[in-house]
Amino acid sequence: MGDTETYTVAGPDGDEEAFELPAGLVDVLSEQGEPATRVVTDVIVQAMAQQAHVIAHHSEGEVPEEIAEMNETAAELFEDRFGQSLEEALGHSH
Repeated sequence: MGDTETYTVAGPDGDEEAFELPAGLVDVLSEQGEPATRVVTDVIVQAMAQQAHVIAHHSEGEVPEEIAEMNETAAELFEDRFGQSLEEALGHSH
């Protein structure tokens, strides 16, 4: 296995989880001068918004209201962070 870099995510209740990524991968994904932590957190926000979208729009059956609300909030947070709607980024809308 190649070299790795360790990052840590802290939750609102104080718990923490460390994870490793291949060394240099974050640098490949970053724009010049962008902090590594910003790159990692961008990917987390993107992944969570996409997962919320999938649960809300691509699951079978009726989606509970709290899930729909979480999806809406995730989409708003995505747009605030990246300056484009999640629908634009995904290339489709519902």
